[in-house]
Amino acid sequence: MQRLVILAAIVGFGLAAPATADVTVKQTTTGKGIGAGTYQGTTYIKGMKMRTDLTLDNTVRSTIFDVENQKMYIFDSKKKEADVWDMAAFGSEIGKSVDSSQMHASLKPNGQTKQIAGKTANGYDLEVSMPATMGGANGMKMLVTLTGPTWIVKGAPGTADYIRFYKAAVEKGWIFSDPRAAKSQPGQAKAMAEMFNQLALAGGIPYEQNMEIKMSGDGPMAAMMAKMGGMTMTSTVQTVETGDIAADLFEPPAGYKLNQKK
Repeated sequence: MQRLVILAAIVGFGLAAPATADVTVKQTTTGKGIGAGTYQGTTYIKGMKMRTDLTLDNTVRSTIFDVENQKMYIFDSKKKEADVWDMAAFGSEIGKSVDSSQMHASLKPNGQTKQIAGKTANGYDLEVSMPATMGGANGMKMLVTLTGPTWIVKGAPGTADYIRFYKAAVEKGWIFSDPRAAKSQPGQAKAMAEMFNQLALAGGIPYEQNMEIKMSGDGPMAAMMAKMGGMTMTSTVQTVETGDIAADLFEPPAGYKLNQKK
């Protein structure tokens, strides 16, 4: 489940036109690593709220990111209950295990272009490295790196709202993965958040992304974690559409039990 929500964040890729419009992005993600596979996903953005739905084995796994109210909801179609996270408190807690001052991030154009879903995408090379400790502030020191080419379409439908959401979320210190996974791998969670920040700064929507996640550190335990933490993913957009999305899509379904998490 933790890896699935990480994938959900990635398939929800994140100022062209000033007009506002709800955005729906449909994409396919294929990954290699623990818990990875091939997933069909849909991302919905409405103002400062985003929802990602992933379909796997006839189960839809959903995550709602409510940036304005600092809440994250995680649930699936097989259970009538949702986990609720206070992201203001969680962001403060995870910050104790990550040294953002030592972070390195770059997104550089590589001069290539590619046709994706009927659009011309420009190629960029992404690299993010984030030092972190696992198991609390005094835990094992690790370095998480995200690298790979990204193909960005500028001026695509919904670009302004897409970028606006991610910029606001990053400014509030949000992460885009399951908080349970982020507790055990805070460096990876924060590195991914910075990745979305870099993509938003590029001024477009990533239509394809090839990403490799690596972990490194000193000692035998770190070596084992590095082996377990390796992961590669490719996400490709099929369609991007604009049009009104019902507000209740960004809330857990009526009647669901809400489980408060810390």
